[in-house]
Amino acid sequence: MPIPEAAGMTRRERYEQKQRLKSLLIAAASTVCVIMALVILVPMTPGWEKVQKSFFDGTVLAKTFPKLLDAFTVNVMIFTWSAPAIAILGLLIALARDAKSPALFPLRIFGAAFTDVFRGVPVILTVYLIGFGIPGLGLPRPWNSPFIWGSLALVLTYSAYVAEIFRAGIDSVHPSQRSAALSLGLSERQVMRDVILPQAVRNVVPSQMNMLIALQKDVSLLSFIGPVEIFRQAGVFKSLFANFTPYVGAAIIFLIVTIPATRYADYLMARQMRERR
Repeated sequence: MPIPEAAGMTRRERYEQKQRLKSLLIAAASTVCVIMALVILVPMTPGWEKVQKSFFDGTVLAKTFPKLLDAFTVNVMIFTWSAPAIAILGLLIALARDAKSPALFPLRIFGAAFTDVFRGVPVILTVYLIGFGIPGLGLPRPWNSPFIWGSLALVLTYSAYVAEIFRAGIDSVHPSQRSAALSLGLSERQVMRDVILPQAVRNVVPSQMNMLIALQKDVSLLSFIGPVEIFRQAGVFKSLFANFTPYVGAAIIFLIVTIPATRYADYLMARQMRERR
């Protein structure tokens, strides 16, 4: 009869730790090799000096970066008022599509049509149609503002995607929980509010984080209808300096914001997988 190990790690735990360390070393070595190859080979290409001057000019970056940060506040403002509206409208559309009563069948049709239309039309086309079409009606200020109608275009488009994510979360809750709650005397509204939605929302948090990241980037699409946000400001500097470095500066700002959010979304997804296991 084998004698169990009294202290420390078991043989399997030591083996798994060794394999993790081996994988980590291999990953680190391959990463270093790829980076070294890029550092050595890219500058050897014939057009590297021109590309470096056009896209990675440190002087131009230093001059434009502070003003790009100022322009990024416009992106943040649009994101700040659009995100809550998207969450609320998306949840309402999801609830409409999940309505069980025959009397609410028109709501289900409306929810399905809404998601089909706004998921099927490209975001930039929706921005153009709403951002130019509604102000073209001759509305007085401030109702002809591109901030209002551009934000509405983003809200409508992203609500369709968010609604489907919420609906997937609702469907992920086992039907037996609905049946058990109904058997206890709860109404359909109480079942949805107190039993289904709390679990559904928790299940879809990682996916909704990814939608927030995508929304933060797509706010730049509003630059095509007028608002001077970071992308449009980078275009102004590009024309002023005849250099593409301001676009690289804008990309750096987006990365500073989106990479931590992306890593947090990955952390939430990993934690959710661990809980399910």
